[in-house]
Amino acid sequence: MRDAVARSRDLWPAREDYRLLRRTWRKDLVAGVTVGIVALPLALGFGVSSGLTAEQGLITAIIAGLLAAVFGGSNVQVSGPTGAMVVVLVPIVAAHGVGAIAAVTLLAGLMVMATGLLRLGKVVSIIPWPVIEGFTLGIACIIFMQQIPLIASAEPAAPGELSSNALVAAAQSLAAADLVHLAWALGAVAIVVTSMLLAPRIHPSIPGSLIGIALVAVLAALVPTPLATIGAIPASLPAPSVPTIDPALLGVLLPAAATVAALAAIESLLSARVAGSMSDTGAFDPDRELVGQGVASVGASLFGGMPATGAIARTSVSLRAGARTRAASIVHALVLLAVVYVAAGPVGMIPLAALAGVLFMTALRMVRIATVRSIMTSTRSDAWIFTITALVTVSFDLIVAVLIGVALAAIVALRGAARTTGVSLEPIRVEQPGELDDSITAIRFQGPLFFVSAERVLETVMDVGSVNVVILRLSRLERVDATGAQVLAQIVRSLERRGITVLLKGVQDSHSALFRRVGVLAALRHHRHLFVDFDSALEHARSHVERDRAARSGPESATIAGD
Repeated sequence: MRDAVARSRDLWPAREDYRLLRRTWRKDLVAGVTVGIVALPLALGFGVSSGLTAEQGLITAIIAGLLAAVFGGSNVQVSGPTGAMVVVLVPIVAAHGVGAIAAVTLLAGLMVMATGLLRLGKVVSIIPWPVIEGFTLGIACIIFMQQIPLIASAEPAAPGELSSNALVAAAQSLAAADLVHLAWALGAVAIVVTSMLLAPRIHPSIPGSLIGIALVAVLAALVPTPLATIGAIPASLPAPSVPTIDPALLGVLLPAAATVAALAAIESLLSARVAGSMSDTGAFDPDRELVGQGVASVGASLFGGMPATGAIARTSVSLRAGARTRAASIVHALVLLAVVYVAAGPVGMIPLAALAGVLFMTALRMVRIATVRSIMTSTRSDAWIFTITALVTVSFDLIVAVLIGVALAAIVALRGAARTTGVSLEPIRVEQPGELDDSITAIRFQGPLFFVSAERVLETVMDVGSVNVVILRLSRLERVDATGAQVLAQIVRSLERRGITVLLKGVQDSHSALFRRVGVLAALRHHRHLFVDFDSALEHARSHVERDRAARSGPESATIAGD
């Protein structure tokens, strides 16, 4: 038990997390306030877009943002509700209702924690770049389309009225749009978008999204409009309570929670990895990051919030503002908490269309044209992987899209590795060729020999033709799996059945145990048919050819010794 506790000590908060705070606290304070201001409209918007409430989005940003900052494995990661999680939650809300989200969040948080405790954090490193970018593009498209129902009508759609697919739901909303409301909403969106575009040109620290939202809110307060608003937000956090999980629904909620957990783990680790590459603020611990994100979602569920993940956009803002320690992320959460206690009334007057404008711009900024161009012009296979991942993300499911993208990338990688497996039939080339060498063929293997290339290798070797002896040159053979070894055994047995003597040259020590277990060595005619160098193997092969010819010319002259 003590050993287990000692091994898990690095997964929990420590004083070392704040060793730089004395020197960096001013920068961290400024960064925390800055990212808190930026996170406010996003938290509100993602709460509404999920089919929940702006209050739930804000609560999640506070509770999960604080817990992930303290318990997470990154020094600069900012966590909270994200667009990718919105995409997953919308169909869950449609299928199981708003009341199921707290239970799903709790279950997903426990799953993510377990993943970190089991030290599975490095699994994300297997996700290729085209898959990540295709996934991101698909999410951006879905976030963009999810805002269309918000601007199409002031009345929220009834449960089941719109499709769970964002593209179909957007088309349905436009078909039934209230044109008057749509016109006002588009005007509000235009104000927010213009503010977000112009404010950074005046000064990078000006929060364009908040300015745009404030302008729309003031306009809506002064001029009668049909725009729906966020509504009343409590001026304090709710009392924590453990979500009720109906045992009868547990079997239904577990798959949804598993999807949420998978997305939370993937997005948080990707975000932390990108953050680590953006600034020298210390390496992140992927296992601790998972534990921290799990704790964050569990904490959010106790206050009625939604699942949280690391947010690369907010993390980038924090880094650009000077964040150096996790204190910046803690301050960000405290800024949002102050909003709840001080400005709940004004926040409730914000039109939903203004939040839609913020998320429209967020979706557009997620798509980097230079990155898309780089992938599409890199290799044909990477371009296809990127495109298919994005299409599956939009059309079906985020986790399925990642799995398909990784599977396609694995197939491409295996095909590429298979092409590096070399097998060639070589005539005997020595300084003093012998008249018997025409009856001897050397077959050189190089590169890996595994299941993808095994069949091609078998076909190539079996075309050896009519010879007396085959020397398999294996010194350049790299990694060999069980299938590759089995194919080598099959080659030896097949050639021996055809009356061709097989000699093995250069079997590496790392392969000999596998060859012995699979039967490669047992398939040889004699245990002396193993050689370290080619000259010895060739000399033995010539003696075989000579004895074979002597045996055919007359049995009385044939002397087969030693074999």
